[in-house]
Amino acid sequence: MGIIMSGLDYQKAPIALREQLSFTKTQAGALTGRLAQGEGILGCVLLSTCNRTELYLSCPPEGRAAPDRLLCRAVGLDPGPFAGAFVTRRGEEAVRHLMEVAGGLQSQIWGEDQILSQVKEAIAIAREQGAADPVLETLFRTAVSAGKEIKTKVRLTGVAVSAAARAVEVLRRDLGDLQGRRALVIGNGEMGRLSAALLREAGCAVTVTLRTYRHGETVVPAGCAVTPYGERYASMEGMDILLSATTSPHYTVSARQMSMLKARPSWVVDLAMPRDVDPAAGDLPGVTLYNVDTLGAEQRRGALPQTVTDILDSHMARFYEWSNYRRCLPAIEALKEAIAQRVLTYPELEEDLEAEELVELAVSRAVDLLTGGLKERIRPEDLERCAGKIRVHTAARGQREGRHAHIPFSHVC
Repeated sequence: MGIIMSGLDYQKAPIALREQLSFTKTQAGALTGRLAQGEGILGCVLLSTCNRTELYLSCPPEGRAAPDRLLCRAVGLDPGPFAGAFVTRRGEEAVRHLMEVAGGLQSQIWGEDQILSQVKEAIAIAREQGAADPVLETLFRTAVSAGKEIKTKVRLTGVAVSAAARAVEVLRRDLGDLQGRRALVIGNGEMGRLSAALLREAGCAVTVTLRTYRHGETVVPAGCAVTPYGERYASMEGMDILLSATTSPHYTVSARQMSMLKARPSWVVDLAMPRDVDPAAGDLPGVTLYNVDTLGAEQRRGALPQTVTDILDSHMARFYEWSNYRRCLPAIEALKEAIAQRVLTYPELEEDLEAEELVELAVSRAVDLLTGGLKERIRPEDLERCAGKIRVHTAARGQREGRHAHIPFSHVC
């Protein structure tokens, strides 16, 4: 087994570079399906968010795949301009990184909430495409478990834990009280709805755009007015705040169209990746433009809390226990065959034995072979624990089948 990943994120890649490798769910699915067909690739998962784009590959131990180059070439981009932005990690470094990502420890907004669902979504998309092999399935499942435990047990920060919450926080800082301010929110997806709801809670009069074909099947946050997406520029007139959060591959707001407004919004927030708002809009007189990078966020200072480190170490150990056992499976099968062949040579088997006696003899001889070969490593308490587990499982099976099940200790150890 070999795990390798390459990723670019806000720490090394500016937004203009990241948005070139930003993908919608549909795009990520199609791309994952294609990449999984590559030579020497056993499985792949593509994680694409506002903060990062990361490609995880499962390869044979001798594999030498370069995920960054594979990703760039798959979408027709020259890898050269991205060389200094990508970070490639292998083995345990890649495993730990994903667990930290799932826990919000690598996010621009430290401890953010949305990343956990985005990690779950990434493996689900890979699964739908037949691109998730058992190694990546187990890795992502373990990372999600680690992320959930971190969020349940540790309060990482006292500040905003979503881009939408951070946007409202910054607007409060710049405008003071938001009570009575007028805001237009473009986008009715998860981020748009959250933004509209938070602005409404802060006291804004909020209007949300809806695309015509989605009328009747969308959820509008309580207390918000609606306007057709096609009339968004007319709706901007007289607004204090404009916030856009869509998955559109094109600008939802152009600088030219905004420049034609008589009373354009003074504060514009772009929470999309790729960006919704033409960056030139920020150069218009009286307009302050924020995107996911310029909003800023509290960054982690110092070492991780010990509780977080313990959680990460525990889930890392759990993953590698599974990985080690999986690597041992062929050897286990070979061992079974060798023991069976050895037991069949015992002369007692030639006697006329009852079925129960035959089973007891075979098990006894097999256990003798195993314990004899491991005599320098095993301890009495290990054997007692093994026997205890077998008794528990045997009794449970007996109860399920409506019969009493008991195997004497001498039969298993």
